[in-house]
Amino acid sequence: MSKLVESIRFLEDNLKKLIFEHQGLKVKYKTLVTQFDSESNSISELNSKIEMLQKENKTLRTANALLGSTEYKRETKLKINSLIKEIDNCIIQLAE
Repeated sequence: MSKLVESIRFLEDNLKKLIFEHQGLKVKYKTLVTQFDSESNSISELNSKIEMLQKENKTLRTANALLGSTEYKRETKLKINSLIKEIDNCIIQLAE
């Protein structure tokens, strides 16, 4: 009988340890979820900033080429040609 009581106490002790560990893991999980959300927001902000800077860089390259720089001359010509095509399309639509 005493062996049975010892086994039950052993199981109770182990169960208490598991419950304590489970509660600790729940707290750690909540902390990690909060940290993940924060990092995810930071990544989104950085990605949008990268896109904005890339657009600004492209605009500055085009402006630099228009000001006489030969470094981005090809890009500028392509951009001007695409703008001319858009204008031609607008003129055709207005003529109809």
